[in-house]
Amino acid sequence: MQGNGSKTPTHGESPLIKYRTLIIVVFIILIVALALVAVGPALYKLIMGPGVRTDGIHADGASVATTDMNGTWDVVPGGIPNSTSVGFTFAEILPGEEKITSGSTAGVSGEIVVEDNTLLSGLVTVDMTNISTDQEKRDINVRMKLFHTEQFPEATFEVTEPVDLSALPDTGTVAQVVIPGELTIHGETNAVAPTFDVLRTGDQVIVASDIEINRLDYGVETPEFLAAKIDESGEINLRIVLEK
Repeated sequence: MQGNGSKTPTHGESPLIKYRTLIIVVFIILIVALALVAVGPALYKLIMGPGVRTDGIHADGASVATTDMNGTWDVVPGGIPNSTSVGFTFAEILPGEEKITSGSTAGVSGEIVVEDNTLLSGLVTVDMTNISTDQEKRDINVRMKLFHTEQFPEATFEVTEPVDLSALPDTGTVAQVVIPGELTIHGETNAVAPTFDVLRTGDQVIVASDIEINRLDYGVETPEFLAAKIDESGEINLRIVLEK
């Protein structure tokens, strides 16, 4: 029997128990970290799809040309499957693997001038501020951290030499022609000479190309993406529908 005012003595938690608890917590953290390292790239690949690529010309269902090549041709939206679109394709480099990612925009304007079946001039302007992949977060990174569209909202391709178009068929079949020009991206301009697929169908001319570039040639530096780096080499993909 305890006297008045006396209390049962209490003891703090054993240092050994505290040490064991700390070891267990650290062990759990290590397991979670190792699991993230193992499944992180696969999870990123699952969440972040391949993006929105601008394909080449779809010639199925093309018809014979109903107008000659001479005149002023304006860029028009076109329609499925040959809508006007310009975009990019780069490899995203993940730990232990590489994934291809694309983005595109339909915000394209411009015109070309043809006289005596010769391409005399042409300018295509691309609105880079609404370029889209398939993920909003990646779209923001591409616009703001890769292409810096607030400062460089447009990209352009301008024809720099006359090009003979007399050999282009009017039978609704695709032909190829080299068109020298200047490609401007991110405020930097470089001479290029891409090969274009060209299709004359009905009252339209459709042109498409995959222009190989090194982004460093255009001052596009490595962005600070969290899960992936962007390869230096890539493509500018374009499919342009023209009407007089």
